[in-house]
Amino acid sequence: MKHLKGIVVAVVLFVAATSFVNAQNKMAHINVTELMSAMPEMKSAEAELKKLEETYGADIKSSMTELQNKYKQYESEAPSKSDEENQKRSIELQEAQKNIQGAQQKASQELQNKQIALLGPISDKAKAAIEKVAAAQGINYVLDSSQGSGVIVAKGTDILPLVKKELGF
Repeated sequence: MKHLKGIVVAVVLFVAATSFVNAQNKMAHINVTELMSAMPEMKSAEAELKKLEETYGADIKSSMTELQNKYKQYESEAPSKSDEENQKRSIELQEAQKNIQGAQQKASQELQNKQIALLGPISDKAKAAIEKVAAAQGINYVLDSSQGSGVIVAKGTDILPLVKKELGF
């Protein structure tokens, strides 16, 4: 019986200690997507990315138009050309199409690299501000409440206004 009381007391103390420790851990949430969208640097980064995307798009569209025109020309001239000449033209068109696909892939990769280069420092700045506000508020855990981030209920402290204030907007 004495042994059973000792176990019960130990369990009660363990539960009480766990509750005390959990009460010490303050939690908050922030919508990081909303924060980054509101940052002035993000607007200029998005504009630069859009401009670059439009430039690549115009170049590729121009190449596609040129390829289509050449295809139409070769198609209309095909009956008057030899089989050997038509085969050479077909290979030429296929090569041009491969070149366009390569240019599309290269443009996509360059856009992705530029996005990483532009958004990385913005993300780092946001994270630093979140960490600073969390430390100032005595918050141990900050969850990202952006849609799709895994947080289902976010009724705790929202530190978005404090972080925006820290960033100066």
